[in-house]
Amino acid sequence: MSFCKDCVRGVRWEGTPTGKMEKINGVDCYVATPEGDYPKDKVLLLLTDVFGLPLVNNKLLADDYAANGFKTVVPDFLNGDPVPADGLSPGSNFDLMKWFPGHGADQTRPPIDKVMAALKEQGVTAFGAVGYCFGARYVFDLAFDNAIKAAAVAHPSLLQMPADAEKYAQTSVPLLVESCETDSQLPPEKQVVLDEILGGGKAESAASEGKAESAAGEGKFAAAYKRAYWEGCTHGFAVRGDQSDPKVKAGKEGAFKDMVEWMQKYL
Repeated sequence: MSFCKDCVRGVRWEGTPTGKMEKINGVDCYVATPEGDYPKDKVLLLLTDVFGLPLVNNKLLADDYAANGFKTVVPDFLNGDPVPADGLSPGSNFDLMKWFPGHGADQTRPPIDKVMAALKEQGVTAFGAVGYCFGARYVFDLAFDNAIKAAAVAHPSLLQMPADAEKYAQTSVPLLVESCETDSQLPPEKQVVLDEILGGGKAESAASEGKAESAAGEGKFAAAYKRAYWEGCTHGFAVRGDQSDPKVKAGKEGAFKDMVEWMQKYL
């Protein structure tokens, strides 16, 4: 498995996070809580890209999910060792492939499980999970274990096709995939495999917003499946996209809206 150059490219967004850092079962977490009433027995896990909690974009996304009624927890499953923020900078020589061996499933899955176990002790009975890039791999893994009730991923990294799609088809976890035009991690051929195994058909053109969607809840997958496709966007658009580009801005905002609506329906 490998990453792509766009895994360490992107733009830091502007904004001031409103959530707070908490230690949950020994794991550093960013917690964004809705201002009004919300279901205390549900938590949305946000599993980040390789930049983790230090990247303000990830915290701002968590705040936005909380503003839509979901208590959102962002665990530091990178164990305090994310890719440095200057990895985003032009000319950065950060070597992602040297970083990766110290961040395999053996190191990164246990913190997620510890946080979920502690939240269950606090009365949480249902989890949804949204994952971006690297974090999307773990959303799939949680679904494989039936540890979550609903899943949504944007430009997922490290998926193996068709094996992961076929394994996902054995779960009962509704899946939303936000894909894009230029993505070596989830290129067109992998998008087609997902559709054929989980959706049962090709993506059909939707409205004139640079977006196409595959059919939901059809084909071999008995739960629900949808894949959205954003033209003019590259890997990382939903979490590190350049908001000065109209197509990228539309993709970022559209993907977020899709993911919120998916969780409202299935979590």
